[in-house]
Amino acid sequence: MLQALVKDLLDLSGISVVATRDTRLEAPDLAVEWQWLDDPNAVWPTWRRLVETADALWPIAPETDGALERLSWLALEAGRRPVASDPATLRLTASKTATAAHLRARAIPVVPTGTVAAPPDSETGWVVKPDDGAGCEETWLLPERCDLERWEGKAGTIVQPFIPGRPASLSLLCSNGRARLLSSNRQEIAIESNRFRHLGGIVGASEERHADLAGRIAAALPDLWGYVGVDFIETAEGPVVLEVNPRLTTSYVGLREVLGANPAALILDLLERAGRDETFGLQHA
Repeated sequence: MLQALVKDLLDLSGISVVATRDTRLEAPDLAVEWQWLDDPNAVWPTWRRLVETADALWPIAPETDGALERLSWLALEAGRRPVASDPATLRLTASKTATAAHLRARAIPVVPTGTVAAPPDSETGWVVKPDDGAGCEETWLLPERCDLERWEGKAGTIVQPFIPGRPASLSLLCSNGRARLLSSNRQEIAIESNRFRHLGGIVGASEERHADLAGRIAAALPDLWGYVGVDFIETAEGPVVLEVNPRLTTSYVGLREVLGANPAALILDLLERAGRDETFGLQHA
């Protein structure tokens, strides 16, 4: 995601990029000013210093432990613009439980979500995962109720019924309660020894018939802004939403080829259009 985003940004005039990198990793061959980090205690002070010298912050971070929200606050407190949704929306969508309740109250189909102590009904087994996890992080399939009763997961674990169907995602461009569907994507998910693994995906591989769902989600979360990913299961009865990711997702990597346009330019264009109250072709439910 970092390489794809930086390449897109460097293709735009008047933009220079500063990025941080762990010293244990190699530097991608990009015309970037790298700030190397080798001390965990220096990470947040370094980000704070860099934000104060930049015009904007584009966070590539998971929701885990509030990292994405904290980065956005870092920019706002420095008087800079985070290329992200507002912190309240980031906080809401960081919780799969809160997101499911919010969308369900607005008649959007979501996967029932409970706890180990109070799991939702299921005849197909249960999925346990962190409430604020990203991707397939610590995501397990428990086929039988006895497996669930013996489960000793970490605090913050949620339980959902296993929903048979095709894993998929949406890539959206959101602003002011509206959404433009950039692509519908197929996700390749494997279950190995009852543990879920994300193997990648095919951007633009699914039918683009989910514009209505995209619009309904944007209307339900009107402060979503910029690039947003939505994970869902395509079932025989229609799509069932798993989570909303108000950040770059792995599908961003293939967007430029699918769209035939620079997705970073589309997102940054929202910054200019925001002051003119233009919708940029976005759809409202």
